[in-house]
Amino acid sequence: MTIKAILFDHDGTLVDSEIAHFQMWVEVLKEYGVSLSQQQYKSHYAGIPTPANAVDMVQRFALPVSPESLIAEKNFATQALLSREAFPLMPGAQESIAFFQSCGIQLAVVTGAGREGVDVSIRGHALQGCFSTVVSGDDVAHSKPAADCYLLAMQRLGFSAEQCIAIEDTQNGVIAASSAGITCLAVPNAMSEQHDFSRAAEVFHNLEEATHWIENRFALSRS
Repeated sequence: MTIKAILFDHDGTLVDSEIAHFQMWVEVLKEYGVSLSQQQYKSHYAGIPTPANAVDMVQRFALPVSPESLIAEKNFATQALLSREAFPLMPGAQESIAFFQSCGIQLAVVTGAGREGVDVSIRGHALQGCFSTVVSGDDVAHSKPAADCYLLAMQRLGFSAEQCIAIEDTQNGVIAASSAGITCLAVPNAMSEQHDFSRAAEVFHNLEEATHWIENRFALSRS
């Protein structure tokens, strides 16, 4: 089967944002007397959408606040950061995007987070026109690890699961893609390296390795 589309996750895969998200959660929780450690973040929150994190934090730390209030605080912090600058691209992201485009492969962003961060990344890194579609957690009833976002991406693109490859950095992302029947490659980062990637087709150290694997596996060549 010829590969028609590469579906990129956003946070932690295309952009280096997990440290920033960790630091924002540290500041939010500090107001409630909670000192969130990096290990706690890695174990429970890395790669998880804000609403699910907020629900867990309220329960885990017995916070005297509703999840909705915590979500609002974190979203405010995220919007303040993104109003100043975009998250930096992950190493190899620009090159990977350019290579697949040169091969005539369609690209999409499939994220469990909100659309705003993706829009800022696209504008901030001059990626307008690179992606055929963007599916975010705003577009579906159930975010990752549910398959909804990937199913919607395939519907919009008009491709089958066999015609797509997903690239993810977290366990939940891999579960979402594989549950949709899509071959998923994992590229863990420092915040997600301890996740279970047993459902990934392959695990790589960086995007460059993942790109080369796809290139060789499907005999891609620049047009």
